[in-house]
Amino acid sequence: MLQALMNLFSLCWKPFGRDAADRIDSIGVTGREGKDGLLWFRDGGKYGSGDFSMAVVQANQVLEDQSQIESGPLGTFVGIYDGHGGPDASRYVCDHLFRHFQAISAESRGVVTPETIERAFRQTEEGYTALVSGSWNARPQIVSAGTCCLVGVIFQQTLFVANAGDSRVVLGKKVGNTGGMAAIQLSAEHNANLEAVRQELKELHPHDPQIVVLKHGVWRVKGIIQVSRSIGDVYLKHAQFNREPLNAKFRLPEPMNMPILSANPTILSHPLQPNDSFLIFASDGLWEHLSNEKAVDIVNSNPHAGSAKRLIKAALHEAARKREMRYSDLRKIDKKVRRHFHDDISVIVLFLNHDLISRGTVLDPALSIRSALDH
Repeated sequence: MLQALMNLFSLCWKPFGRDAADRIDSIGVTGREGKDGLLWFRDGGKYGSGDFSMAVVQANQVLEDQSQIESGPLGTFVGIYDGHGGPDASRYVCDHLFRHFQAISAESRGVVTPETIERAFRQTEEGYTALVSGSWNARPQIVSAGTCCLVGVIFQQTLFVANAGDSRVVLGKKVGNTGGMAAIQLSAEHNANLEAVRQELKELHPHDPQIVVLKHGVWRVKGIIQVSRSIGDVYLKHAQFNREPLNAKFRLPEPMNMPILSANPTILSHPLQPNDSFLIFASDGLWEHLSNEKAVDIVNSNPHAGSAKRLIKAALHEAARKREMRYSDLRKIDKKVRRHFHDDISVIVLFLNHDLISRGTVLDPALSIRSALDH
């Protein structure tokens, strides 16, 4: 570990420059699927309503992000699961949330509504809580694992967006006949650094002056976690877990009279319009380094193939620039130490083909893709 840190600091002081490996477009996009160090990508493919691009880059010792695309009779389902405290919750959600969504939608005669999505979230939360309850004495760290959950469902010309946490989906929308593209955020976020989220928490917990605490320049719920909604994090939802063997740094000094975090997503519906061009779904690691407008511009200004990989590479360039180092040197830093520079990043880009959307075309055979477990 000491040697890894020494290598890290030596890289930080190398002169900043741009060689061939530093250009955002230097990695080819001819292959459909592949790996480049800690980056996994699926450059392109077809889903029920058009083309897609998918990529993930690892920064943690174990990849905590998970993501998936499912396209079939129930339309298209996209999930971005930004885990924290380990990979347990994000992997569980990737294994179960879509299955619950499928079963609940089938019960509703194949109709997708905000209620069906909300029920899928609730059943996934209940299942994970049961898993934790049965295993936390043997694996105490699982009690503090959680995941942000961003879900998008395209069904009968409507996009449903459900979000719990601070992942984000941004729409690229054509502006008139100018060739311009507007960036429109379609997800509500639940991060304590947002004033509205802090206000919501204070209203829900009027007798707790420590419900949000400014710690090292960052607002945190109970001084511990940045997001107010997630699946998992059961130690902040159920009082019976606020004791040993939970690590002391997570235990609350006062009794928990009500859940501090929620698993209820904010759900928005957006009728798809002919000038809606593409959707960028990504975990918070991307938006830490790229604005909505920059991300939309990158996708709009380049070929569809490799869009997700291109966005991740742009974010890594920015992460390197902030540390005054070269992107080519950042790529040499191994996982775990890499987390000092950026988080795991997952990106899925959906390009919207409105002829297919209006016809309600079903992809045959159905598409099911999940990002790699680890790199």
